[in-house]
Amino acid sequence: MTAPSSSVLSPELLERIRSRAPGYDRDNAFFSEDLDELRQAGYLRPQPLLDGVRNQRLLARYAPATALGINMHHVVVGVARVLHDRGDHSLDWVLADAEAGELFAFGNSEAGNDLVMFDSRTKAEPTGDGGYRFTGTKIFTSLSPAWTRLGIFGRDDSDPERPVLVHGFITRDTPGHRAVGEWDVLGMRATQSYATSLDAVEMPAERVGRILPVGPTADPYMFGIFANFLLLIGAVYAGIGDRALELGVDAVKHRMSMRTGESYSADPDIRWQLADAAIALDSIAPQLESLARDVDELSDHGDAWFRYLVGAKTRAVDIARAAVETAIRVSGGSSYSVGNELSRLYRDALAGLFHPSDPESAHSTVASQLLGG
Repeated sequence: MTAPSSSVLSPELLERIRSRAPGYDRDNAFFSEDLDELRQAGYLRPQPLLDGVRNQRLLARYAPATALGINMHHVVVGVARVLHDRGDHSLDWVLADAEAGELFAFGNSEAGNDLVMFDSRTKAEPTGDGGYRFTGTKIFTSLSPAWTRLGIFGRDDSDPERPVLVHGFITRDTPGHRAVGEWDVLGMRATQSYATSLDAVEMPAERVGRILPVGPTADPYMFGIFANFLLLIGAVYAGIGDRALELGVDAVKHRMSMRTGESYSADPDIRWQLADAAIALDSIAPQLESLARDVDELSDHGDAWFRYLVGAKTRAVDIARAAVETAIRVSGGSSYSVGNELSRLYRDALAGLFHPSDPESAHSTVASQLLGG
């Protein structure tokens, strides 16, 4: 399970990716060229979570939507790595597929399901041979045009007294799935996160990853999902904040005040605003990276794990969004233009509000750890 070297995301590759981002956003197009280059560079291969957090934060500075889309692949592959590192080899085939360049997507979100991963509106019917047949609709399936492996889950009520949640994977050539609706949204447009309809889609027994009880569970599979999803999501939004700060600093250096005749970079109020944004952004790395390292090193935080994870994601999203707003404020009216990069970053940053765990769920998780109930 080797990780990409630091040279995988080379400056030249990152600049090419950045140059395509405005066009993908304008045309509401999938990041096909980015994906081809990232696959060829080995970026789809398994990597330690700490490397993933650092790499994804860097990639998001250049193309947030590309980073968010690729995130979903690394979440799925990261779950397999979490299990492997803890002596569970049931998903080692996922790691092998990722090494070979297969693209995984995370097809679990459902409209109106505020229990997220702890219950499902999708129906999972046993086929009698260890496999299952899935019927339902998943939303926000990033990488919709390109995935070759899709992780899904559904509820099996064949024993009404003991309903279970079935997690597993289908391949692109499995009959019965299709992209539905449209993807014409405010930001993160290049992810092309269409909804996915599942109509009696069959999953063979060998692709069933886990069968878990309905409700919260301490199973390492579920821990792997939350740890990878929340920390990698946090890293993407931190990268958006990093880029916004960079653009804000550059803008004030080139804006001149008619009142003072000096650059706005000398204005005490603007200096304070940018410094405040930088201080907040600097606080994200120690939190995200220390938790990622703890996942890699099998540290045990007990029942505080989920408190730490949802807190890190929520904080990263909020800080990043505030950093973009600061950069827009100090950059002046030109940043309000639809073609300005800060305008796009602002729209992309707002998507962080919709990723689990949302602020309400995060605060509920932390309160439960602190107070019980």
